[in-house]
Order: sequence, then C-alpha cells, then structure tokens
Amino acid sequence: MKHLLLTLGVFGLGGLVGRAADPALTIYNQNFAVVRDTVPLELKSGVNDVSFSDTTAHLEPDSVILRDPTGRVNLQILEQNYRNDPVSQELLLSLFEGKTIDFLIKGTNGPDQTVQGKIIRSGYVSPSPSAMDPYGQNDDQVQQQPVASTQPIVEVNGKIQFGLPGQPIFPSLGDDTILKPMISWKLAADTPGKVDAELAYITEGMTWHADYNVIAPQDSDVLDIVGWVTMDNQSGKTFENAKIKLMAGDVNKIQNNRMMEKDIVDAASATVAPGVPPAVTEKAFEDYHLYSLERPTTLHDGETKQVEFIRATGVKSEKVYVYDGVKLDRYQGWDFENIRDNEEFGTDSDTKVAILREFKNSEVNHLGMPLPKGRVRFYKEDDQQLEFTGENEIDHTPKDELVKIYTGNAFDLVGERKRTHFKVDNGASWADETFQIKLRNHKTEPVEIRVVEHLYRWNNWQISGNTDPFTKTNAQEIEFRIPVKPDEERTVSYSVHYWW
Repeated sequence: MKHLLLTLGVFGLGGLVGRAADPALTIYNQNFAVVRDTVPLELKSGVNDVSFSDTTAHLEPDSVILRDPTGRVNLQILEQNYRNDPVSQELLLSLFEGKTIDFLIKGTNGPDQTVQGKIIRSGYVSPSPSAMDPYGQNDDQVQQQPVASTQPIVEVNGKIQFGLPGQPIFPSLGDDTILKPMISWKLAADTPGKVDAELAYITEGMTWHADYNVIAPQDSDVLDIVGWVTMDNQSGKTFENAKIKLMAGDVNKIQNNRMMEKDIVDAASATVAPGVPPAVTEKAFEDYHLYSLERPTTLHDGETKQVEFIRATGVKSEKVYVYDGVKLDRYQGWDFENIRDNEEFGTDSDTKVAILREFKNSEVNHLGMPLPKGRVRFYKEDDQQLEFTGENEIDHTPKDELVKIYTGNAFDLVGERKRTHFKVDNGASWADETFQIKLRNHKTEPVEIRVVEHLYRWNNWQISGNTDPFTKTNAQEIEFRIPVKPDEERTVSYSVHYWW
C-alpha cells in the first residue's frame, strides 16, 4: 500500500492554474476586504474546467467576479464551486479515529523506526466533520470554522498514551483532496486563447485602523502629530507584493449585500516631513476616502503591519475646560411628555470638569488631510521626558473641521450644580426653572471654564434671566464661558421659561 508522509507530500490537482501578477487589496475598517487577483487561463472553444487555489479562507463565494478585462474573450461561468476544507494532520487524524496507522519515530542515535498505533481520540473537533472527507465522498461546499482541539490518545502495543508516538503516515489520498481553499469553474469560451482573467472577491478576516500619537512641548500647546495605519490579516492567505488601499468611511455592508470598488485615478499627498516621499496618499472616493500605500508590500497571513501615513509639526491647539454637570443616566429613553413636568429630572449632577484638546484640521494648521477614525494618545514633555496624559478616539474627520478630544478630568477644577427653582403649570402649558452653577479653581494660574447647559424640557424656551452672557450652541444647548482666577469661586445662574 502506498503511504503519504503528510508534512512532505505534494498533492496534484488537475486543471490548477497559477497567478500571473501581483494582487491588489482594498481593506475596509469593518473586517473585510476586496481582493483583486489575476488568473492566467489557456482556453479552448467550448467548456473549460479551471481551478484556482490561491484564495483566502474567508472568501464570500457569491461575491466572486471573473472576467476578461480586455473584452477579447467572452467568458461565461456555467458553474462555480468553492472548497474550503484543506487537508491537515489534525483533520486526517479525526478521519482515522478507531483505525490503526503507521507512525514514524526519528532515531536520535540510531535508524528511524515505524510503529503502528490505533487512534483512540484524534483531539480534533469540527463543526461538520462529515463534510470534510478528503476522499471525495461529500462534495458539498464547506466553509470551515475555527475548531477546538484536545490532546490525542493513541494505543501502541496494547498500551494507551497521550500524544502521538511519532509523525503520522497516512494512506494515499484521493484526487479530490485539496491543500488550500480553492475555486473551480466550468467556463464557456467563444474563442480559444490565452487570457489573464481578472478575479475579484470580498473576504472577511482583514481590517485596518488608524492610531495617532500627539506630543505637546512642556510650555506650549503647539503639537506634533504622527499617524499610523495598522493592517491586520487573518484571512488565511499571504499577499506577496500587494498593492494596498485602505477605505475609510462607514460603508454599509450586511450579509448577502456585496460592494466592489473602482480604480482611483489620482491621489493627493498626505502631510509628511519635508523631502520624504509620502508612504500613503489619500483620495476622495464616492462619499468615502481611500488611502493608498505608495509601495507594494507583503502582508503575511496572521501578520499585523503598521505604516506611517501622516506626520505634522507646528499644529496649533487649545486646551479647553468644560463643565457639563447634568447627569441624565437614569432617564435614558424618556420623551418630552415625561420630562417636562417631572420635578426630579435634571437635578442629578457631577463635579468633574473635563479636559478637551481642540485643533483645526486645516492646511493652514499643517494638517488638512481627512483623518480616519482611530485612537489618539496624548503625551506632554516634562524635563525632556514624555508623559502620557490621556487618550480617546476620533471619528472620521473631514478636512477643515475642528477636532475635539476628551482626554480626562482636571484635578484642580471643581464644578457644582443645583436647581434653585422649579414650577410647572400644565393647565397653562408652561414651566419655569432656575439653576445655579459654582466653579472653583485650585490651580496656580487663571483658567476659562465653558459651562454647558442642556434645555431639555421642551422645544420652545427662552432664557428669562442670567448672570453672565451665553451662546446658543444648538436648538437645546447654551454655553457660558467663565474666567476663574486662581483660588477663586465663581457663581453662574440662569432661569429658563418653557411653553408648549
């Protein structure tokens, strides 16, 4: 009987084609990617059987597109099959449970020897083991999910042992066995010839995100910003010398809803250090933004790769203190009818004064590139050393927009908020409410604290009295900007009249 040493054997596949050109990827930050590859075909007139075994393990079969980009050959796909049940040592052990096979034991000081062992337990657990028969007894499409494993148990010479006694040697496998995920087609061609067909498909298991490191000098609010893109490939396939694009934006994608993307004509340069060519360029695409890596790169399966995409110096910023003292946690989901005449609503308050960092994402401010969403980490110099001062996330931010990032709460600033008057008249359809806010500064320098108040009882309102000027920031929000000297307490109060 012929045997196969699994780690050394090579399986032949009829009709298998290679890859002629380097692949291209567009990775979305929603755990999927569009893969574009080239399949070299040598076609005859009529029906052709073709197989391609260089796909990912998480390909979405109904997203596959195969075509001749030149249009010289009219390709008609009569049938398409996707197999994702590649043979492995663990899988074969599970198929031989209860049977006896040979194990090769490498000799350390002597010759190699072969022993026979009965596989009591393979240690492999599959969600659908019957659908993964390497001898071709089941041709159903299988998309194998990650499996759990336990320690194998093997009987050798009548004795039970945990673990394999040596390297397993399995009987010869059938022609229907595959080593990697594979697509096979029955193609009808109207003319014979060689074609470099374009293959495109969507795959899960790939994503990317942005990270920003922000450094502020010890006595300045002028920032240095370095942005990185981090790509994560868990697709089951290595992409050699791939042209990679990164799509930023909230692309709608649900199960059975596929989206492909078009080529980009040109790209605008990111902000980089003088004299250094950009590693990543950016281009508006539809209602999203594409970031293209300038050089082809190899992205290994299971690899996390980082590329710097923005480096900006001299970014002017402002540190902002905000007291938004109302706490509405226990009123989530309440509507106006429940709010307007509830006396307790809005009386819970907090004492924390938030720290926000603001800067304009504009060319004048040495930025001006659409910023993909990601984590922002802030560092401040102290005695020529960097100290971490907080982090948060930003959403996708267009150019020329103001970036506001919450980084923590001020230690030496305190807010106090209480309601001093409330009256509602449902018969006359009105309500009056008065609040008093106290601000205390225990720092050694003066600060400005922005007091944010939410007018949440009804759409119709009017400030009927106030101690300090305010700005209406939206339909139901006002803001006071209050300067507070060191060791000073300032009191702000206002009254609001609602009607409905």
